[in-house]
This record gives sequence, C-alpha cells and structure tokens, in this order.
Amino acid sequence: MCGIVGYVGNKEAQRILLSGLRRLEYRGYDSAGIITAGRNGETLLREKGKVAELDKKVAESEHNDIIGIGHTRWATHGEPSERNAHPHHVGDIYLVHNGIIENYQDLKEVLADRGYEFASETDTEVFTALIDSIYQAQDKKDLHQAVVDSLQMVIGAYGIAVMAKGNLDEIVVARKGSPLVVGVGEEEVFIASDPSALVGHTDQVVYLRDDEVATCSKDGVHLTDATATKVDTVVEKLELDIQAIQKKGYDHFLLKEIFEQPETLRSTLNGRVLKEQDLLRLGGLNMTDDELREVKNVFIIGCGTAYYAGMLASYFIEQFTDDVVIHNAIASELRYRSFNVPENSVALFVSQSGETADTLACLQEMKRRGVKCLGIVNAVGSSIAREVDGGVYVHVGAEISVASTKAFTSQAVAMLLFGLVIAQAKGMSLKELRPYIAELDILPDEIQSTLNSQNEPIKTLAKKYAHYEHALYVGRDSLFPVALEGALKLKEISYIQSEGYAAGELKHGPIALIDDKFFEMAFVSDNWLYEKTMSNIIEMKARGGHIITVTNSEKAIGTEEVVRVDTKLELLAPLIFNVASQLFAYYVAVERGNDVDQPRNLAKSVTVE
Repeated sequence: MCGIVGYVGNKEAQRILLSGLRRLEYRGYDSAGIITAGRNGETLLREKGKVAELDKKVAESEHNDIIGIGHTRWATHGEPSERNAHPHHVGDIYLVHNGIIENYQDLKEVLADRGYEFASETDTEVFTALIDSIYQAQDKKDLHQAVVDSLQMVIGAYGIAVMAKGNLDEIVVARKGSPLVVGVGEEEVFIASDPSALVGHTDQVVYLRDDEVATCSKDGVHLTDATATKVDTVVEKLELDIQAIQKKGYDHFLLKEIFEQPETLRSTLNGRVLKEQDLLRLGGLNMTDDELREVKNVFIIGCGTAYYAGMLASYFIEQFTDDVVIHNAIASELRYRSFNVPENSVALFVSQSGETADTLACLQEMKRRGVKCLGIVNAVGSSIAREVDGGVYVHVGAEISVASTKAFTSQAVAMLLFGLVIAQAKGMSLKELRPYIAELDILPDEIQSTLNSQNEPIKTLAKKYAHYEHALYVGRDSLFPVALEGALKLKEISYIQSEGYAAGELKHGPIALIDDKFFEMAFVSDNWLYEKTMSNIIEMKARGGHIITVTNSEKAIGTEEVVRVDTKLELLAPLIFNVASQLFAYYVAVERGNDVDQPRNLAKSVTVE
C-alpha cells in the first residue's frame, strides 16, 4: 500500500527520489525516507509525516549521490514514527518494503538468537536483518543471491528494493503480491511501485511479475525467477503522460477528477458505442458469441467503490436480460467463504489499480476452479490485467486522489457494456438495443451539464451541512448503490460518520438514528418508485430530519433542501445523481479543512489484506 522509488545512474539521486515520492504520496503518507549513496558513503534520511517533512531534511543534507531507494509509508506494523519509517538499515543492508511478512515473528526469534537487535516494531526490519544475515555469511558478496535465498524463508506479500553498503552499482528488487515496475533509460534505471513515478524519466518499462527478482544497474535489468533462474526481460511502452498527473489549475486532484468524467467516460466508450451505426462492440473479452450465449451467472467482485460500481451495474444489467443471475461479492469476504460457483459462470474483477489484494486473491481462486475471468481495470500492466482471461480497460487515466470518482463511473458503464454484449448474443433486437446506445452516447454531455449547473449551488449547500457529524444516505433500486457510494465518499474525505441504506429499510432500524445531529440525503428518481421513496422521506421529516433531496423530478418535494438534476437519461440517471453526490462530499470536506486528496488512514491502492 506504500510507495517505493529507486534510482541508479549518473544523475543526482536524492532529487529524483523525492520527486517520485511526491507523486506516490497518495499511496501512503505516515512517514517517508530515502537512502542514497555515492563516493562519500551512504546518507539515510527518514521523517514522520508527509514527504514535505523529508524534503526539509534533504535540503539540509544534499549530496551528489548516484544510487538510492525511497519509500512513503502507510503503517501496518508499528505506529507512524521515524524509527518505523523506511528504508530500514541492518548491518550492510538497506531495504524498502510494501506488503506484510506473515512469519516475521518466527524469523525475528531466529535472528535474535544470531545476535540481531531490533529498533522498530516493523516486519520490514526483520526482513532486512534476514537478508543481511545471509549476505554476511557469503564468501563472495552477492546481493541478488542473498535476496533470492531470503525469499525462500518469508511468507506473505512483498514488493522490495534492496541496497548494500558500499555497493554503488546495483539495486535488487522483487515482488510477490505487491506491484513493482522498472523504468529503463540510457545508462540509468528507475524503480517504482506505480508507473506515475516514472513519467518524465522514461517510457520504457518492465513490469515485474510475482516471484521475479531483478538486479538493476546502469547497464540495464537482469531478471530471474525466485530460484535465480534467468527470465526473459520484456520491455513495454508506458502509456502515461505528465499532464495526467498534474492538477491543471484545480485546487485538488479530487475536484479535477470529478470534472474529468465527461472526457474519461468518452475514452471508455470510444470505439465501443457507435450511435450512427447502431453498433455496440466490446473487444478484449476473448469470448465467442456462443460462449456469451451460454452465460447464466455473472459474479461481480470488488472492494469499496469498485464493489458499489458492480452493484449499480447489476441493477442496470437486470433490466435487459432475465436469464442471467448477477452475484455481487465483496472480495475480502468471498475469498474466505466456501462458496458455490454454478456452471456457465463468468467472473468480473473490478479494480481501478488492478492490484487490490483481496480481489486478486479471488481471481486466483476462480481461475483455480476453471471459471472464465474478466477484468474491469484501469491500470495497464497491473496484476489483475495480466492474470485475467480477458476484459475491459476503462481508460480513465491516472486517478491520484485516494477517493475514487471517475473510475466508479467508467467501471459501472464498462460492466453495463458487458451486460449488453451478453444480451445481444442472447438475441436482443436492434430496437431493444437502441435506447441504451442513445443513453450511453449522451451520457458524457449529461454529466458535463450537471457539473456546469450544479457546481456552485452544491458548493453553497455544502457549507450549510459541513458542521454535522452524522449522515444517512438513502435510495431505492439503482439509487441504493448510489446512496452507498455517496455515504462512502462523504466518510472518506470529510470524516462524517455516514451510512447508506435502501430507503425501504428505514423502518427496520436506521430511522431510530434520526435527530438534530444527523442530516439525510435522499435520492429520488421520477419513476415508478417515486411515491414509495417520498413516503420514506415523509417518515424522516416526521421525526425532525434535515433532508437534502437529490432528484430529477420537477414535482414539489418539501424537504429542507432540494438539488434538482436536469437530465434526459432514464436508465443511466443514477450516474448523474452520483456526480452531484461527489461534488457535495468534496465541498463538505473542503469546508471542514480536511486534506481532500490524502484523507487520514487511507491509501489509494490496497495491496495488503
């Protein structure tokens, strides 16, 4: 979940590492550190807090070092502190590590018997000592082999970068369950846990696979498996530009990403929805029409926002196909259940990063069972993208803010497209298909219109409700997932305790919470469920509720505040409601003075359990 960077070459390493850590700070910001080396020895700098605190230390201690590794941490073992910060140093070894070593306590006891003492509470320091113990026992010092030998003894997940004292020539990296990418330049190599840290340095990259170990030097990348057997090095082109990871004048990445949704959604739809030709197509599935016709069950698996996108997609898909059963599953729960997979099943794995640990574990289990596995992924080259049998890239570009927005919209649409492809294979007529193509075609413009018309009114509205500490979000049918996602966004960035419920469930418990300490957000669609939802609103009003209604209806609502979204959409209207909800969460968080892009205790990519 943390950020790793590394550099070996002829340039000044400290500045390159700091630049990379700033780009990766959204992956962890409890502490940060770098180790660099040059002719005058090694310089280890660590600091609690954000990268800006480390930057101050570097400014006081700049060196023209040519090799180094760095890390920005999201704490797992041990509180955020300088002593728990990476890189860790034991003996001759310096190490940065993402992941969790499950057997570190057992290893710690063995290493303590060998005379090692530990200054931190982390599993990483134990890992560092393990590599050092092997390294010191070698007749001829071989860092690559010491790392390989240590990997035979650890249990858990890791992405690591390792340096040895006095060795200015190489960094050794390895991964298992935690992403690493190596950038290849001219007489220089860059290392990162996320490709965004490499942008502007090189567009030639090597994506490490699980159980691979690489020695990085100015001469290039030497790649082996976990037994030190040589592996072919495949260099790929990195499709990411510097503009994608800049704010472009917005105050926060989150606001920028909310406003990017019309553009990113067009990228998702490009070449897939062709209105003038009455054509919908979805390449990359690697499924024939016969295979699509046979599908009877679709498992949609994800975590957090990705899970809610899957829920919303399931409501969409159920409206146009009645012989496919949708199973929505939270990956962190499904992976430990003794669940049954019926015949003729397909599994969709939804993850912006493509590295979500629990989702990846479910993918591996489904593959073991012989299920056709498809990815709904944004990050090209990610673990899920590489392991699935086929799938859909959502093409939303870099999403830097921890709270996901544009990925949610495109994930839901990508899964809707998959449902339509199945329906076509099963005999959906062109007449039946056209309304969906029409709505998908205008969806980006409808989102743009909502952003233009609602931004300022919602900004004003947010100031009125930012002082509350509790909130209840409700909706029916396809607006229930929007309520869940809206509550999640609010709690993520504003720290307001907020819960999402199906509106019809109010009388089964949640209505007991309503008092002056709460506000409520009700999503009301002008459809066959309008009266039902209004009844729930009336029940909340009768108990003193402070209700904000978000609706596409022109009817009199009678709640404390009403946000009216004007849209031509019917099936896809919930995505418009969700955009309004995103804006509200953003402006509430800003009003409360929170760090919107890097909310406390959260990291962008959850690569550990």
